[in-house]
Amino acid sequence: MGWDRRARRRGAALLLVAALAGGLGVLAYAVHLLRRSEQQTIDTRFSIRGARGAPRDIVLVLIENNTFAELTRLHLQSEFPFPRRYDARVIDNLRRAGARTIALDLEFAHPTDETDDNDLFEALSRARGHTVLAATQIAPGGVTEVLGGPAGLLEAGARAGESVLVLDSDGVARRIGYSFSGLRSFPVVAAEVATGRHVSRSLFDHGALPIDFAGPPGTFTSISFAKVLEGRFPPGLFSGKTVVVGASAAVLQDVHTTATSGSSVMSGAELMGNSIDTLLRGAPLRNAPGWLNILVVMLLGVVVPLSGMRATRVRLMLGALALAALFAVGTQVAFNDGLILSFTYPLLALVLGTLGTLGVLYVLEAMERERVRDAFSRFVPSDVVDEVLARAGSELRLGGVERDCTVMFSDLRGFTSFSETQPAALVIDVVNHYLNEMTEAILAAGGTLVAFMGDGIMAVFGAPLAQDDHADRALAAAREMAGPRLDRFNAWMESEGFGHTFRMGVGLHSGSVMSGNVGSEQRMEYTAIGDTTNTASRLEGMTKTAGVMVLISETTHARLRDGGGEGLVPLGRVEIRGRNEGLLVWSIAAPDAATPAGEAMPAGEENAQEPAA
Repeated sequence: MGWDRRARRRGAALLLVAALAGGLGVLAYAVHLLRRSEQQTIDTRFSIRGARGAPRDIVLVLIENNTFAELTRLHLQSEFPFPRRYDARVIDNLRRAGARTIALDLEFAHPTDETDDNDLFEALSRARGHTVLAATQIAPGGVTEVLGGPAGLLEAGARAGESVLVLDSDGVARRIGYSFSGLRSFPVVAAEVATGRHVSRSLFDHGALPIDFAGPPGTFTSISFAKVLEGRFPPGLFSGKTVVVGASAAVLQDVHTTATSGSSVMSGAELMGNSIDTLLRGAPLRNAPGWLNILVVMLLGVVVPLSGMRATRVRLMLGALALAALFAVGTQVAFNDGLILSFTYPLLALVLGTLGTLGVLYVLEAMERERVRDAFSRFVPSDVVDEVLARAGSELRLGGVERDCTVMFSDLRGFTSFSETQPAALVIDVVNHYLNEMTEAILAAGGTLVAFMGDGIMAVFGAPLAQDDHADRALAAAREMAGPRLDRFNAWMESEGFGHTFRMGVGLHSGSVMSGNVGSEQRMEYTAIGDTTNTASRLEGMTKTAGVMVLISETTHARLRDGGGEGLVPLGRVEIRGRNEGLLVWSIAAPDAATPAGEAMPAGEENAQEPAA
């Protein structure tokens, strides 16, 4: 029942850890505590996934660094912004080359040269229904100044799309916005023009959609603006494709940090190309729904604490590491399949659950060890306690161990009659003095003090730690107890003026013993039970009729090492109740004259100490 109570206490603590780990993980997810770290894990997932390669239906026409040199070679104006007649010629060339959609990520909000503006307007009109123009200044209701306003756009048959980038808290572009001030974004409009279908707002989570990047900067097929202006490009390059015209030269400052650009930057045109490609492919990369992320957070928060009901700390740590690795692989597999699962918050819950579980187990184990130490150190030498606890690991019950041991029982002769004539306080003082002397002798020999029974003592040698010389240790303790320790006690009795001296009885028997902690939550004791214990108790009881203070059984005598039995006197065979055959016994001194040596002694167990077991 005691162990069950401790198990329930451990279970309650671990359930609390599970609730806290899962709850704190969900709370962190709800308030976006690790927003930046979570965003950066998406970049890592793109890096692990690798590039998909250039989309087949999107081509970039870039105003790059070489464009200026090429325009100079053609004796054309090379200062930006270029005359709008250049844009008009590019639009005409792309239209004639079969471009399905011409998306110009350039500024057309303000009038320039009237002739150039007219050339642009006429080129857009010739490409009616296939052009998209970027807008950055947007009035309420989605009104822009592109081509002079909505009327000019309508007359030219062009559409405007807002080109304001959606940047995350770390300044990185990872998402497409759906609209701004009522005007749909440039990628959304370009995708609608390319497909002739409406792009649903439902694709966008809180107004934004993850960009499924094709790869790092430079992945898209591209060609110089100057070459398209001159009409020098491979046949079929633009046929049936969406063409994004924009700047990539760093001097024009239309470059951005993205999820796949790493330490470099990606041109605005390629960023728009990735966004349009994402929409044309049906938004294949989606954020996991909130309920799924919360479920994963809760699962990873509780799995380690619940496992801690039975597993050890080492196994829990290894299991947590394996689970973290498995989760990382799982999130990457899900990402490759188009699902962005939250990573940092479930991992946070797992870490909190693991640390909390390890902390609870450590504290509970420390408390249990201290409790065991307090209960055990009174009966065992301190170095033995340390070694026992070290060997026990997390299993502190010390139960169910069967060892070859030597059991000792001792008793103070004549103490009962003495105590009947003395005050209670004095009797307790005397017995405590006696037990202190004998306990020191037992512990000094490496024995385990199992129990006090009035003035009687039960001890075991060879448990809980195995001792090859347990019989020698027990005999050494018996010699010390019946010799110097008893003499010192009797000398103290005389010095206190009691006028009374004592003899004692000690029985030693060796054999198989079952030992371990027994008891309840409130009281736990170490004990040793079995036939060996019973026989040792009965031998101690026979010392009174045998005329000696120490009786040593033949099993103990046989286990003594070389020289250990020196000076022992054989006393013959005795009859032990419960045994079919007599038992040979020895003593450390010849018996009194009342019992001749070598003569069989009666059982004489009427004064034997019966073991608690």
